[in-house]
Amino acid sequence: MIIHHHYHHQGDVHHHVHTAIANKMGDVEFELEMENEAAEKPKETFAPREVENEQGGSSLDYGHGEAGTHAPGMDQKRMLQIEMDVLSKNNHLAEHNRAYFTEQHILALNLVSSPGSGKTTLLTETLTRLRDKVPCAVIEGDQQTTNDAERIRATGVPAIQVNTGKGCHLDAQMVQDAAARLSLQKDSVLFIENVGNLVCPASFDLGERAKVAVLSVTEGEDKPLKYPHMFAASKVMLLNKIDLLPYLSFDVDACIANARRVNPEILVIKVSATSGEGMDAWLSWLESQQCA
Repeated sequence: MIIHHHYHHQGDVHHHVHTAIANKMGDVEFELEMENEAAEKPKETFAPREVENEQGGSSLDYGHGEAGTHAPGMDQKRMLQIEMDVLSKNNHLAEHNRAYFTEQHILALNLVSSPGSGKTTLLTETLTRLRDKVPCAVIEGDQQTTNDAERIRATGVPAIQVNTGKGCHLDAQMVQDAAARLSLQKDSVLFIENVGNLVCPASFDLGERAKVAVLSVTEGEDKPLKYPHMFAASKVMLLNKIDLLPYLSFDVDACIANARRVNPEILVIKVSATSGEGMDAWLSWLESQQCA
């Protein structure tokens, strides 16, 4: 696998990944070796687990194997080994990032969410309130465009865009590359806005102090149960867009209970970037983490 890094205006980083033949295993990219494939024995077929529902009907579970995922023609042990190899290399880089952030007293936070949760709007409002109190910087992750980084820069806060191409998450190498170009100040806050995705970013440590999951009230209160790995990995859940609650059929208590079913320790802060409700509580948490 060859990764080409292209640096464009404002220092934005564009990653282009080239592989001979690429396949996707969840959030892990790998190459399938084609030489002498005809001589290989046929792969064992991985059968999904069929689950009967109480309401009638059934569902197919492809996540019950030891790898927790499925790829055609790839056995579970091989997939698990590939994932472990990739994550091991990423975790090594993440520890280097974490050591640097700790040494420089930089509070690094990994903001994760589905697309459309209001993460960028919430971040710009946070920066507007925080920028005169503490130095801030942003690493902005998206598959394409520099739109969000431009919105961040409009607040006066330095930001660098990282485009992941076909990648569905940031990784520790991308964060290391981007941080090196931001000239981060000591005793500052670094917000890492990950690609909008509640699956892939859960597995990849970036060297952050904490993951912060942003969930909007327009998404449904069962989202933490549908994507448990992300909410289990997050220290905080920001329940966003609460100004829309009068217009929605959304059970706040049920949503919080669902989040705590997968992570009993998760801190929940209800916020609205539009009305400002809950922003003081969010900023107070940020201050407590910076002093920790």
